[in-house]
Amino acid sequence: MISDWLFQKPRPLHTQTDSLFETLQCLLSSLQAAQLELKRDSTTHCDMLGILCTLITALAGISGVTVVTQSPPDLTKSKGQTVTMDCNLGTVTGSSARWYKQVPGGIPQFVLFFHHSHSAPTYGSGFSSPKFTSKHTSKSDYSLIINDVEVGDSAVYYCNTWDDSAKEYVFGKGTKLFVTDSTLPAPAVTLFPPSSEDLQTLQVTLVCLVQDVSMGFADVRWTVGGSPVTSGVFTGPAEQQPNKKFRMSSYLTTQTSEWSSDKEFSCEVSAAGTSASKKMKKSDCSA
Repeated sequence: MISDWLFQKPRPLHTQTDSLFETLQCLLSSLQAAQLELKRDSTTHCDMLGILCTLITALAGISGVTVVTQSPPDLTKSKGQTVTMDCNLGTVTGSSARWYKQVPGGIPQFVLFFHHSHSAPTYGSGFSSPKFTSKHTSKSDYSLIINDVEVGDSAVYYCNTWDDSAKEYVFGKGTKLFVTDSTLPAPAVTLFPPSSEDLQTLQVTLVCLVQDVSMGFADVRWTVGGSPVTSGVFTGPAEQQPNKKFRMSSYLTTQTSEWSSDKEFSCEVSAAGTSASKKMKKSDCSA
C-alpha cells in the first residue's frame, strides 16, 4: 500500500518572516558562542557545524561578513571521472576552507578542511585520500577534488570558512554534483490518476511516484498530449529508502476539462544516466 504522504498536496510556499530570521540569528549567535570554546579546526567542531549547515547558510551575507563563492553551481560527470569544484573565501585569507557533503534529506557530512599553510588536508570520518583531496591557488582560493567518482558521490558540496573579523562561520551556496552510470537500472515510475474527489472540482491532480533512484537527484518532466508542461507542476524533495536508494513524488495540477478530453499524460524521469516513463489517459482508467 502506498503511504498517505504521497497524496498530500504540497502546501504553498511563504516568504521568510522577520520572526523566522530573528530566530535563525539567535541560533547562529548561540552556536558561535559554543564554537569559540572549541579548538578551531577540531573534528567535533566541524561535525557540530555540519548539522546546522543549512541554517547557517540562510544567514550568510549579513553586513560585514565575507562572501564565500562556489563554482560551478552544478556538475555532471560519468562514473570514474575526476571532479574539481572551486571555492573563493572572499576577504578571508587566514582561515582554512572546510567542505561538507549533503545528500537530499540527509545531515551534512564533514569531508575535510585544508589551510594554505598545511601540507595535506584533515579528513572527516569516512573520507580519505586519494579519493578526496584539496588544493589552493592563493590564500583565499581552494578546490575540492574527488577522484574516480561514483553515483554515491552525487550530492551538494558546501564550502565554509571562519571570518575572524566578523567572528562568524560563512557558507557558500554549494555545488551540486550529478554522477551518471548508464549500467544502473532505471528508476521505477508509477503514475496515479486524479482522485474521485478531484473529479468533482474544476482542477485535478495527477501524481507521479518515482522509486529506486540511484542518487538523490532526478529530472522529472510532464507532457500533456505530447507537449511539455511546466505550469502546475510541483516535484517534492527526494527521500532515502531503506535500501539506500531514493524516492520522490511529482504532482501535475491541471483543468478537469484537460483530463476529461482524454489527452495522454506522461511523466518522464531521468536520473544517473538512466530514464523511465509512464503514460496515462482517462480512457485507460476504470470507471
